[in-house]
Amino acid sequence: MTTVEVWTDINCPFCYLGKARFEEALADFPHRDDVQVVHKSFELDPTLPPGSSGPVVPAIAAKYGITVDQAAANERGIGAQAAAMGLPYQTSGRDMGNSFDMHRLLHYALDQGKQEAMLDALYEGNFAEPEPVFGDTERLVALAVRAGLDENSVRAVLADPDAYADAVRRDEAEAAALGANGVPFFVFDGKYAVSGAQPPEMFTQALTTAWNDRPGPQLLADGDTCGPDGCAVPGSATAQ
Repeated sequence: MTTVEVWTDINCPFCYLGKARFEEALADFPHRDDVQVVHKSFELDPTLPPGSSGPVVPAIAAKYGITVDQAAANERGIGAQAAAMGLPYQTSGRDMGNSFDMHRLLHYALDQGKQEAMLDALYEGNFAEPEPVFGDTERLVALAVRAGLDENSVRAVLADPDAYADAVRRDEAEAAALGANGVPFFVFDGKYAVSGAQPPEMFTQALTTAWNDRPGPQLLADGDTCGPDGCAVPGSATAQ
């Protein structure tokens, strides 16, 4: 079994693209059924007030010291990358904000066996749909229900600011200890790291490297053997 830990934030468009590129590589990986993927929390801006929301383009312009037009062009460029992968992407009108509650819900969803569906719903809501996802509890509840979570339980988690808060902070502390200062950040079996929305080929290389470096003996040659069903007949696929 190979474990892939992925640190992401819902605010991050390259996390959206990186997930799709990693999944493309994983779909073609011959041992994909023996790969466990765990999504972990990373806030791009943990200083944002809870419940905060605002338009993306002006925020990008202010953060990087560029014009609003340049920031808008940057969004269109990311949208073009998404389109090349068949991913829908809203290049204008998106919002951004505090994502701590989203990360708490992702940990709750992990307990329910629905973390992947919850993350997909959040990405879809933020990048593919025009309605804002930050600072709107009802929208967040709707996305969680879409992912298959129980509405009353989701509301209970959101109403309790301590629910899964420690789990989010542990993930963030672990990311800091690993030296991750941006996302997406992929760690394969705790040994190999890939930063950014890399091409699928890079993820294939990382998966292969981690798989071949698993503890225990590695099979270097495969020949005729005897087993519970008998012994292989030379030159035949049958057993005797």
